[in-house]
Formats: sequence, C-alpha cells, structure tokens
Amino acid sequence: MEFAYTPRLAELKQRAADLTAKIMQYEDACEADNGLSPSALDAIRQDVLASGLQAVNMPEEWGGAGLSVLEQVVVQDELGKLTNALWDTVWRPANCLRACTPEQRERYLVPDIRGQRRDAVAITEPGAGSDPAGIETTATPDGDGYRINGEKWFVTVGDAADFLIVLALVGDAPTLFLVDKDLPGVSVKRTPRYTHTFVYEHPEFLFEDVKVGADAVLGGIGNGYELTRDWFTEERLMIGARTIGAAERALTLAVEWASQRIQGGQPLIERQLIQGMIADSVVDITTNRALTHQVAWEFDQGENRKLLHAKAATVKLAASEASNRVADRAVQIFGGRGYIRDYPVERLWRELRVDRIWEGTSEIQRLVIANEVAKRGLSGLLSFPTAQ
Repeated sequence: MEFAYTPRLAELKQRAADLTAKIMQYEDACEADNGLSPSALDAIRQDVLASGLQAVNMPEEWGGAGLSVLEQVVVQDELGKLTNALWDTVWRPANCLRACTPEQRERYLVPDIRGQRRDAVAITEPGAGSDPAGIETTATPDGDGYRINGEKWFVTVGDAADFLIVLALVGDAPTLFLVDKDLPGVSVKRTPRYTHTFVYEHPEFLFEDVKVGADAVLGGIGNGYELTRDWFTEERLMIGARTIGAAERALTLAVEWASQRIQGGQPLIERQLIQGMIADSVVDITTNRALTHQVAWEFDQGENRKLLHAKAATVKLAASEASNRVADRAVQIFGGRGYIRDYPVERLWRELRVDRIWEGTSEIQRLVIANEVAKRGLSGLLSFPTAQ
C-alpha cells in the first residue's frame, strides 16, 4: 500500500492550489454583490482554461482534463477552500453527459467542456427531493418528439446555464432530456434567496408544453434513474473532497487567529478548551480526507458500482457532518468576528450547511449505507479491496 502522493498528484494539487489562490481574490466582491460581474467571470474562465483544469471529469479527446477519480478528488479538495462556492466557476459537466450521442456531444458537451456552454441538472421537484422516484414532470410523445410539462426546484447554476438536463417520465419510464433554456415554454418561476451567498443561483423552473425532438433524449428512454444515480454517486464523493478542503481552510484560519489573539494575558491557542477544539478538528479533517482518497482510489480500480454507491454515501455523510463541526468550532474560536460576513470562517460555516442536504440528505446517505449492509453484508463496506 502506498499513501504518498505521486509526482503527478503533487503537481495537480499545486496547480489546483494556484488556481484557487487566483479565484480567491473574488470572494469579497461575490459576497458584497451577491455574485460576480460578467467581466470577473470571464477572467476566471480564462484562468481555468490556462490551468488545464476545465472539465476534469471528461476525457482529453473531448477537450477535458481527463483526470482519474482520485486526481479529481485531489483537485476538488483544493477548490473546496474557496468561499461563496467559487469552486463552481471551475466547471465540471454532469457526468451523465458522457451518455451523449455523437451529435449531442458536439452540440452540448464539447462546448460545455470548453466553457462556451453550461449545463444545469434539473431533478428535484416540490414533491420529490432526495428520492427522485417521486417526480411528476412528464414528457409526452408528440409527433416526432415530446412535450415536457412540470416544475423543477433547486436548479443549481440555472441562472448561468444555457441548457438543462431534465428528468421526466415518458409514461412510466424515467428519462433524461437535454433542454435548451431558451425554448418556448421554459421559464423561471422564481429565484429564492438562500442562507449562503453562492456565486450562481438556484432558480425554480416551469416547463409548460415545451416541445423537444426525439434527439433531446439523453442515454435512452427509461435510463433516467440509472444515469441520475451515477451522477449522485460521483458528485457525493466530490462533495466529500470539497467539504474537507473547506474544513482545512477554516481550521487554518482559526489556528492563525488563536495564535495571535491575546486574552487574559495568553494567546488563545494556549487555552486548553481552544486546544481541544483544534485537536478535534484535526481528527475530523485527517480521517475524512483519508477515507475520501481511499474510496476515490477504489473508483479507479473498477470496484462494483453498487458498493461504490454506498461507499460514496459513506464519504458524503462523514465528511459533510465533520466539516460542519470544524467550521462551527472555527466560528467559536473567532468569537464575535466569526459571525461577521467579512470573515471567511463565517461564510464557510454558512455555506457548508447545505452539504448535509443537497445531492441526498445525511438521512438518505444513512439509508443507502444500511441498505447495502442489508443486501450484501458488511464486508465490502468495512474492508479494503484485494489487489488483483
């Protein structure tokens, strides 16, 4: 077993750290202005392209960075240190777009990879959250295509995207569709305000008799749940990586503050109650980073997808819960300053809360893990794979 970064991983980590440092300069403006100007977003786009870290999950032959899952995790760990979800300016197309036909790939995915287009995933509905099986959006056959009717909530990046990946029912068959946002019948119902100040928005969309062709079907009729599950599986792992990166930044800032802040004639870091919070945070970060890297490595070894689905749920549950604990301690160490939005620890604390909800709540992750145990036992979840 080898736990050291290879030269390749170390170089990727440094490249991601350098890109993160460039994007970090936009944090205060994003918080103050509830987003970034088109010129700022374009400058970031140029930095992303120059870094070679665009579309890290897509093959090089299509224009992506072509990274392994472990390499993606190392990159996402660094990007997770950004507040205001600025990590999302380093675009990573939804992995279900790998199911594009050659024609769809040229129209949607290749421009998405190049940063010329942007996708947004539209799964959740008012009555269907963590369980997409409850969706009511329909795609009714109509001549040589379909008419889509329904409503989607929490469509992250929906304001910046120019096409949507929509889960709808064709009869009883869950199916994904590629829907251009400017089609007649597509509209934004409202754009809610959220706890965090995200660089992009999460609008609610209405689909009213939206006519699409048969060529809008992504991955075949009836394959929507399978493609969605695969998207959830990989995204949950990336959430684990990003939240641990965020926790590391929060702890780093808290330690720096505790080292210089004098109370009662001593630096805070010499106070045992503060030391306890720091020690617990070190444990939360190091154990979850190790688990995230391990499961990412198992993805690259081609482990069973059903087992990996449960392992990714384990990562998301553990890392998102741990990072929230770390951020909360960091706010406490900063005291009143930790509650001011000018301070990154406050923003990290506020932003990390959603990671226990989106892409499946912590409760759903527990159900995924428990169902794996019930169906196939504990051994796969608790043991290391055997080398072939």
